[in-house]
Amino acid sequence: MAANPPPVAPPAEEAVRGALRGVIDPELGSDVVDLGMIRAVAVADDGAVVVTVALTTSGCPLRAQLQGDVKTRVSSLPGVTSVRITWAEMNDAERQRAMEKARFNVAQREEDTAIGPTTRVIAVASGKGGVGKSSVTVNLATALALQGLKVGVLDADIWGFSVPRMLGVEGPLAARKVGERNVMIPIERPIGERGGLLRIVSMGFLSGEQDALMWRGLILNRAVQHFLQDVQWGDDLDYMLIDMPPGTGDVQMGVAKLLPRTEVLVVTTPALAAQKVASRAVSMARKNYLRVAGVVENMSAFVCDHGTSYPLFGVGGGAALAAEAGIDLLGSVPLEPGVAVGADTGTPAALGEGPAADAFRALAERIVADAVPPVAMAGCSARMLDAAEALLGPKA
Repeated sequence: MAANPPPVAPPAEEAVRGALRGVIDPELGSDVVDLGMIRAVAVADDGAVVVTVALTTSGCPLRAQLQGDVKTRVSSLPGVTSVRITWAEMNDAERQRAMEKARFNVAQREEDTAIGPTTRVIAVASGKGGVGKSSVTVNLATALALQGLKVGVLDADIWGFSVPRMLGVEGPLAARKVGERNVMIPIERPIGERGGLLRIVSMGFLSGEQDALMWRGLILNRAVQHFLQDVQWGDDLDYMLIDMPPGTGDVQMGVAKLLPRTEVLVVTTPALAAQKVASRAVSMARKNYLRVAGVVENMSAFVCDHGTSYPLFGVGGGAALAAEAGIDLLGSVPLEPGVAVGADTGTPAALGEGPAADAFRALAERIVADAVPPVAMAGCSARMLDAAEALLGPKA
């Protein structure tokens, strides 16, 4: 009999604080570590973690949001067995320092990203190509927009861009002067009858579809940085989906640095080989203190007209990866010709009918319900008058 695997050691306090940098105060727009809201972190030998969070005010209406984000981020670290949060309230000096830090971050926003603090960022990733990351990105974005949400789609696969064709949109990107800077304006596509909208940016809007881009890693990373900093995405986006290139290289590390609040959705096929390679994407995310939101198994099986299922690419890769990584299998998308046809014609399968469309819409519902829920800002406008004054500055 095989020996039981050794228990995973609990994380260091530094690792917990690194994970907490992905928790953003939606109103102040900075992470809770940077704002001084993490008063203490205690990690027990059995993996139980206690985090003390100091709120700017005890009646903070975003308390539930912060609690959920802290728990999901910290519990995603290997070796964590439980997470408990204790609450405290900042004193006047701590509150003033937090406001000053938030004000400073606003002043430095040109060095930050153009993604609003209430936007949930999901990177769709895998360790290899050919598993359908772009297909999952496009159809998940469409399914989210069908719910009336505003969704950004960033095609970060600079070499192998395919999002424009899959969504049936064309460039070029327009530019607009904002202050002293020129910013790019995303291509928009309305979705459904509930006010859903996609805002799309891709290298395909700046380059011909058949042009080969022979760029090295640092230039690729710089291109993605421009797309995150110099595009007018808008503060009203509910979600930003990033179609990542295959592998675990410069672009992946650049996104992790610029957007530490990113959640990672790992795509695999049922094949064992694909599952083993996709596990590297999980490892990459965790080494960069990003939370892995879950696994999507693409091309799970082909179901013919008379109902027989044919597992052409194997069985169980998604479930095996989820079990190995200790995360949820959020959905399985069957192999269906309509998905490829929709990608070629610019009509995402999620807009139509069939097993694949149902799977994508169910995945979107799971994302919104519990995997990566949108930020609830209702009632937050009156949170703290001094916070608003600190961010907006003195009246003219």
